[in-house]
Amino acid sequence: MPKVVFNNPFFFNNVRKNIDKVLKTKIKETTGGKVFYKKSCTFLEKKLKAKKVVITNSCTAALEVAALLIDVKSGDEIIMPSYTFVSTANAFVLRGGKPVFVDIRNDNLNINENLIEKSITKKTKAIIAVHYAGVPCEMDKIIKIGKKYNLFIIEDAAQAIFSKYKDKFCGTLGDIGCLSFHETKNITSCEGGAIILNKKKFFKKASIICNKGTDREYFNKSLRKYYSWRGLGSSYIPSEITCAILYSQLLNYKKIFNERKKIWYKYYLALKKINTKLIENKKLYSKDVSINYHMYFIICKDFRVRTKILNALNKIGIISTFHYIPLHMSKIGSMYFKKKLNVTEELSKKIIRLPLWIGMNQNKVIEKLKKVLNN
Repeated sequence: MPKVVFNNPFFFNNVRKNIDKVLKTKIKETTGGKVFYKKSCTFLEKKLKAKKVVITNSCTAALEVAALLIDVKSGDEIIMPSYTFVSTANAFVLRGGKPVFVDIRNDNLNINENLIEKSITKKTKAIIAVHYAGVPCEMDKIIKIGKKYNLFIIEDAAQAIFSKYKDKFCGTLGDIGCLSFHETKNITSCEGGAIILNKKKFFKKASIICNKGTDREYFNKSLRKYYSWRGLGSSYIPSEITCAILYSQLLNYKKIFNERKKIWYKYYLALKKINTKLIENKKLYSKDVSINYHMYFIICKDFRVRTKILNALNKIGIISTFHYIPLHMSKIGSMYFKKKLNVTEELSKKIIRLPLWIGMNQNKVIEKLKKVLNN
């Protein structure tokens, strides 16, 4: 039987049409044409009810822009979970910031909002809320803490496009939100991202940062006679071809959402029926949040059980995997942070992520899981 790969992006027919349109234009860079760049920004602004969205070449880039926007300086402390991708920390370390890691919750693997306040010092600049697996963090409390101590709230919503917390989309609740359109994400442009600006004061500065430190955007709009170097920045805007792929995906977001939801629930209901103490099948949704069905994960009884299940699945071509090595346990992370994070360390050894993509042979995965768990 063919392999069930871990991830396989699904593209729609209008992708080719969009790319052909770009190839037929005389100017193919985003700053010249901007057809699909503009359309993608506008689509997200309307759908998310966001003040302003800027498409970037990755979520990593969006996080780096966020660090520049809040003017991170050497020694500034940035509170974040250790259980996240390295870009969450790297973006701020590049500006001289210091990551301060906080343990995660046992139920959804998000930052434990009840542990944030005791990690705040006079050097704290911002709190990063990472919406793991597309499940929103407890944003009311995080925002309240941010206001109390005058801290920036940045949402790393890389996995959480179209997830909601109390009827507001992830990425629109804090000061700044960052999205990913990497090939592993629900909405993909193969590689890409976006920064959501929820404060008007960031608009002009973000434009300069994303246009290599120049006011080129205003020149292109005939608001300047010329453009010049105005501040720090880099090449953060993607190509029109990237945006052409993205716009196709955005137009079909409902189809993607509905198909992923079916797969997610099929896993949940099938595993719920298995009488076993070897895994925990987490619910993840509640009345306060709606998820985007980005990821399906299970928590194993221990590391030995996880190894057994992963080996059994991979042996017959079902490519499943674990996830992050906690940042505070890495070579670089341990230079900044010396404390133990018990929940993070425990769950990182027990998690399994199952394949979840449109068109996959899900029955094969479920049947093999049943056999492993019943033995």
